[in-house]
Amino acid sequence: MIKVKVSYRSDVGKARKNNEDSVGYFKNKAGIVLGIVADGLGGHQGGEVASEMAVSHLGYQFEQTDFYEAQAGLKWLQQVVSAENEVILEKAAQYHDLHGMGTTLVCVLVFADEFVLANIGDSRGYLLRDGQLLQLSEDHSLVNELVKQGKISPAEAQSHPQKNIITRTLGISTSAKLEANIYPSKLNDYLLLCSDGLTNMVSEAQLQQVLEEAGDLASKCQQLISLANQAGGLDNITLLLVHLDSEVSS
Repeated sequence: MIKVKVSYRSDVGKARKNNEDSVGYFKNKAGIVLGIVADGLGGHQGGEVASEMAVSHLGYQFEQTDFYEAQAGLKWLQQVVSAENEVILEKAAQYHDLHGMGTTLVCVLVFADEFVLANIGDSRGYLLRDGQLLQLSEDHSLVNELVKQGKISPAEAQSHPQKNIITRTLGISTSAKLEANIYPSKLNDYLLLCSDGLTNMVSEAQLQQVLEEAGDLASKCQQLISLANQAGGLDNITLLLVHLDSEVSS
């Protein structure tokens, strides 16, 4: 049997006054795990409100469900994210200081032998398996579009002046298309969900090194936060780490 271990951490970073990221993990009635990271955007308190709404609303609704198959989870996720988009738009329209608020979203549903990874925006989902770190999510960002069109290289994208412009969000637009896929899982997989406050500061080689080192999930989370802050901590830093461990602890 696979035991799903989860740990998460969020930090305001070195440059921002407020933390507009939100993070959480939840279980449904069938014991399925949902992990979510959201990176809010919008003036005043808007980003903070939007990311908190996305995490708390999706989490609460998930806890009421009893599905245990990936296909059902994928369908549920698409439905609730679409509905949550409407809720965020309505809230933004009601309050002047929340106008234009939105959030990125990356989440994972962990089943017996599969997982669903889904995202909107540029918060990322990674899989570490058999010594390989793979980015499973696709950045919905201007620079990623430019990379796909061959106009800039991935290296140029790292320091592009318009790196922070995202092309899909939850909230802001009536169209909130979720990118979601089902993957087979394997014992000893690590799944990392994170905001760009981590990936803009810490290289993928560093991410992999920390995940592969000995230590529990909480210490790995703290180490990654520390690395991002040491590199400048220019944004809020949030991550959620899942480890598919064996039931028998070694």
